[in-house]
Amino acid sequence: MKILLASALLIFSAWAWAQDDLGPKGPVVKMAPAPVVTVVQGKPATVPLSFRVSSGYHINSNQPKSEFLIPTVLKVEATTDIVIGKTTYPDGHDMSFAFAPDEKLNVYTGDFNVDVLVRPLLSVQPGKYIVRGTLKYQACDNSACYPPKQLPISFDVKIAKAPRAPAKNPAQSPHAH
Repeated sequence: MKILLASALLIFSAWAWAQDDLGPKGPVVKMAPAPVVTVVQGKPATVPLSFRVSSGYHINSNQPKSEFLIPTVLKVEATTDIVIGKTTYPDGHDMSFAFAPDEKLNVYTGDFNVDVLVRPLLSVQPGKYIVRGTLKYQACDNSACYPPKQLPISFDVKIAKAPRAPAKNPAQSPHAH
């Protein structure tokens, strides 16, 4: 059955590649403006990114059920002074489609969020920084899948100065002088 599903997906994907002009016009996935997250030097913070899949389409989740499916992946470009940590994806929804009615595919539809952990180094200068990347996805409708796309993304991170550590008192001699 998995071979049948893989064959059907490959045939539909190949057909969609050949019929690219019949595919969706414009991006199927859009990113909402991200909030500016303020992060203290040396401390981690999570940046929530919100995406919307156009009505009538779905994209594979980050963990599709078949190795033949293209997962949705957010790649964030490394910056010199801001470390990009773990990216957290939502669970997808199991759905079946006409091209493989007996199989459930794990997909995103409508709105979904991806969280990115950022940690500025202690040495980074306070200020606002733009972080860029891409969301790679493959859009499908109920009858075909289309060539993978990459959606450019960006978000701002405001770096705040770390509070100074309190000065420690030097050790005192227990002897009176």
